[in-house]
Amino acid sequence: MAATAPITQDVHTIPRRAPEGGAVNLIGLTRPQLTAALIDAGTPARQAKMRADQLWQWIYYWGVRDFAAMTNLAKGYRALLAERFTLAVPEVMRREVSADGTRKYLLRIQGGHEVEAVYIPEEGRGTLCLSSQVGCTLTCSFCHTGTQRLVRNLTAAEIVGQVLIARDDLADWGVPGQPKREERLVSNLVLMGMGEPLYNFEAVRDAMRICMDGEGIALGRRRITLSTSGVVPEIARTAREIGCLLAVSFHATTDEVRDTLVPINRKWNIAALLEALREYPRLSNAERITFEYVMLKGVNDSDADARRLVRLISGIPAKINLIPFNEWPGAPYERSDWARIEAFADIIHKAGYASPIRTPRGEDIMAACGQLKSDTERARKTRAEVALEAGLPVPPRVVRRPHAPDHPDTTG
Repeated sequence: MAATAPITQDVHTIPRRAPEGGAVNLIGLTRPQLTAALIDAGTPARQAKMRADQLWQWIYYWGVRDFAAMTNLAKGYRALLAERFTLAVPEVMRREVSADGTRKYLLRIQGGHEVEAVYIPEEGRGTLCLSSQVGCTLTCSFCHTGTQRLVRNLTAAEIVGQVLIARDDLADWGVPGQPKREERLVSNLVLMGMGEPLYNFEAVRDAMRICMDGEGIALGRRRITLSTSGVVPEIARTAREIGCLLAVSFHATTDEVRDTLVPINRKWNIAALLEALREYPRLSNAERITFEYVMLKGVNDSDADARRLVRLISGIPAKINLIPFNEWPGAPYERSDWARIEAFADIIHKAGYASPIRTPRGEDIMAACGQLKSDTERARKTRAEVALEAGLPVPPRVVRRPHAPDHPDTTG
């Protein structure tokens, strides 16, 4: 059967802005932070933990974001909550569905910035790929996201909000008063979207702790994978404070090549990265580390590279994900030939490591690995245009310029 064309649905929603007076957004607060916020709003300290538990269940178990619908709270207390707090998530600007079922969400956050999240359905599971920054500072030369400048870190609320939005769209919540649902469509999270998670550690940590909390979204730590390009000082901290599975964007077997593909290697080279990775399974009780390796024709895909990779990771419990390069307009690389990818995988497999070849997903909607990039950057909007769309004051002394097509920065 021929593949159907991608479906694009423009979703027009009312921006969920904080009311006048600076209402506090409860989404993204950890349990202690939520309890403290309720006490600050006048909830008696002896009741605050119970109220926090009730709110937590409504928000993260039932997916309710209307205080009036939280029927086990007194009407007067619900009115107080509505006056003092908000339950705000990013605004869905567009939702695209690929021919293979992959869903990509373009989300607008505070300040008029945009990020993307991607949901990938698979047999028996569904993986949501989360962004942690607006843009990226790493400038990996093969990555489309890396051609977008870093704007700012996402808050914990904006990271958790991506999970809530996807579950809304998939109708993945239970119904209050009805039996508990055992199945879930969002069963796994991967921090592999826009940005470097370990350059936004605190917000990522808090968001993942919220997602792992057993009274709410309740995803076990082994259902969450954080991908880093190699921020070595934060790797041990990730093991201690999050404890999720770890993936590393490796992509090369010599410092010379990795310096170009993943420029952070100039700060923490392959030897330093591997030293930190050898400790991670012990510190986090993780079974193994995933090495992500994008296959670039004539760059990093030789038999010699495969054998060198095996030697480098010797002694580390590992899986190697081989990723056929997902091309984007102006990309400076080509995807390795399929026979070359299979030969590379065979060498790794014979050395005793799992070496699955990742099936590209969502390419027809630019949702595949390394292709995420916000519409703001694609269209080269000015700061003034972004501010106007967000209803914010126009920055002073902004020189307007015409829209221009993308032109990737492949330096470094």
